[in-house]
Amino acid sequence: MATATAREIAFDILMAVEGGGYASDLLTVRCETLPSRDAGLAASIVLGVLRYRSQVDYLIQHYSGKPIKKLDVEVLIALRMAVFQLRYLDRIPAHAAVGESVELIKRARKRSATGFANAVLRKVNRGPVVWPDRETELCVPAWMLKRWEARYGVAVAEGIARAALETPQRYIRVPKGSEAPREAEPTEIAGCYKPLPHGRGSESDFRIQDIGSQAVVPLLDLQPGMRFLDLCAAPGNKTAQALEFGVQAVGCDVHMSRLVGMRGLGIPLVQLNAECPLPFGPVFDRVLVDAPCSGTGTLAHNPEIKWRLREEHLAELHLRQVRILENAMRVLKPGGLLVYSTCSLEPEENESVAGPATMQRVPGQVEGDGFFARVLTA
Repeated sequence: MATATAREIAFDILMAVEGGGYASDLLTVRCETLPSRDAGLAASIVLGVLRYRSQVDYLIQHYSGKPIKKLDVEVLIALRMAVFQLRYLDRIPAHAAVGESVELIKRARKRSATGFANAVLRKVNRGPVVWPDRETELCVPAWMLKRWEARYGVAVAEGIARAALETPQRYIRVPKGSEAPREAEPTEIAGCYKPLPHGRGSESDFRIQDIGSQAVVPLLDLQPGMRFLDLCAAPGNKTAQALEFGVQAVGCDVHMSRLVGMRGLGIPLVQLNAECPLPFGPVFDRVLVDAPCSGTGTLAHNPEIKWRLREEHLAELHLRQVRILENAMRVLKPGGLLVYSTCSLEPEENESVAGPATMQRVPGQVEGDGFFARVLTA
């Protein structure tokens, strides 16, 4: 059986994202055995199409004269891939982008659409475009942009949107007592390093963790021997960071499949729904509630959120987060400390749940993903 090409894998992943999958997870699984160059191309296409989707869709509609909703999803995804490569990726031969996208349409048994696709793609160029509105130019849904403008101001909202279009900087976690690679520079967060562009890859020995994520655990003021509960722990990056301080940790998550990846941490793991009363007494010195949220602070890493999230979802998330926080406070020792955090930019999930921010990171204003955190005491 022939090995799938980078573009075939990108097409399959984008189809899966349409069905509810998450691009970063799918890329990790599908690209595991690919040569690094092919894996990089697949990731560039998948994440680029999702980041720039509104611009790409506008161009497809403009060049084809057909509403996007009238196109079969397989044809639309193949066109999105080709338009993105032709307009936004350097060093991609036009014949490769067009030819392979047409082949993807044939592979999807939509052979009758190949002439249409060729006609559309022949018109694509890199000339200047007058976008029809700011939400298309900034590649963000109108409702989301309007909220950010009301909350942060027009300039900051634009900075958030533009930051979501960039390939995010990688950061690594260097545990306490470990030596940082020479090809990395320290950041303002202790133990957080930024690999240099032309390093030799020694950072691969360390866990990749965004700088915004690494900024949360220091708020817990952890000390050796403390009993620590990470209530929404998977995939375990913050739990691992907390273990550097010599705490006695327990990790919990609602999904056992996600807890499996944390077994190497060597701590008790408990599958539970944190919206329900917890099976613990008030025994923990420190509790972290890194709550399930909309993820609007992570759009550079997870661009599909822009097109999947609906404003009405925020009220549902708020209710879940309030229940989780209330249950978490009940297992905190008197005088203990809890940190509530999200990677959301939305007040319903942040201040309306836990009160004013102790820490807030806004993309475009600081490095890394957006994060909110509030320190609470029992």
